[in-house]
Amino acid sequence: MKPGLMRAMVCTAAGGPEVLQLRELPIPELPSPKHIRVRLRAAGVNPVDTKMRKRGTLRPQNLPAILGCDGAGVVDARGAEARRFSEGDEVYFFNGGVGLDPGTYAEYTTVHEDYVAPKPKRLSIEEAAAVPLVWITNWESLFERFQLAPGANILIHAGAGGTGHLAIQMAHQAGYQVMTTVRGEERAAWLRKLGAQRTVDYTQEDFATAALHWTGGRGVDLVYDTVGGATFTKSFAALRPYGYVVTLLEPPATTEEIVVAKQRTLSIAYEMMLTPTIFSLHDERVRQGKVLEKANAAFDEQGYEIRLQQVLPLEQAAEAHRILERGGLTGKLVLQI
Repeated sequence: MKPGLMRAMVCTAAGGPEVLQLRELPIPELPSPKHIRVRLRAAGVNPVDTKMRKRGTLRPQNLPAILGCDGAGVVDARGAEARRFSEGDEVYFFNGGVGLDPGTYAEYTTVHEDYVAPKPKRLSIEEAAAVPLVWITNWESLFERFQLAPGANILIHAGAGGTGHLAIQMAHQAGYQVMTTVRGEERAAWLRKLGAQRTVDYTQEDFATAALHWTGGRGVDLVYDTVGGATFTKSFAALRPYGYVVTLLEPPATTEEIVVAKQRTLSIAYEMMLTPTIFSLHDERVRQGKVLEKANAAFDEQGYEIRLQQVLPLEQAAEAHRILERGGLTGKLVLQI
């Protein structure tokens, strides 16, 4: 490779995984005195990456673009006003990857220092790269939307997934009583170890009926929907009157289904931790950086687990997308750089 160049997996057009191509690109320069450059060692792979690939990012006119929002690596350079980190520090962060700023499927990237956190010491660089998006998403969904008291009953869908298994640990640590949907006893046993009091095999049992029975007919206080579709609308019947539901997806609710939510006076919230990125809300990005810093104590002191389904090399990003789109993962996918 020529000096001054780096390897990167770029989205060349809107389409299937095959549009991800390995290219040599210039190593990025620092765009501001408050930015740092990170020599990436790993990049998390998330559903938003596959969505951006299918639509050609938020700015299709600017293709090709580097995907990937989660990254972990070593500080390589810093701007004249960047003071939080030194060269050689291990860091992790959420940034780019939607067609506005370059993403993390590359050997180098730049990021504002206030969006970055020191890497948890207990985690490998690959494990750290799997954390930022799901941690911030879970934090905003479980703790910032609605202030539930310890002891509240919550239902987390798809507990064995990359988002769900971390959400269970965060909710359990906060003192919530956690029910989760899962497929298979082996996964269910693992989730009970992470803090779920009740697991429901959704292939064998109706989760709404189980939730009502678990709560003595009252219904859960909050549903955390990471699945969407029919799971979202069926969740209305699992909630208590005046309960809450947070969804990560666009719900396809019909008028008849919405009536159930109205009868219960449910509060429905949409969660999209990308909002500050899309609307260039710097102060909110700084807040999210501080939220990510909270994860350090969780992993280093409280023993949280982040499970990796598979680690693939950077050049197999297309295969990582295929695996993710097939579904059924236990934990997260990561690209090793």
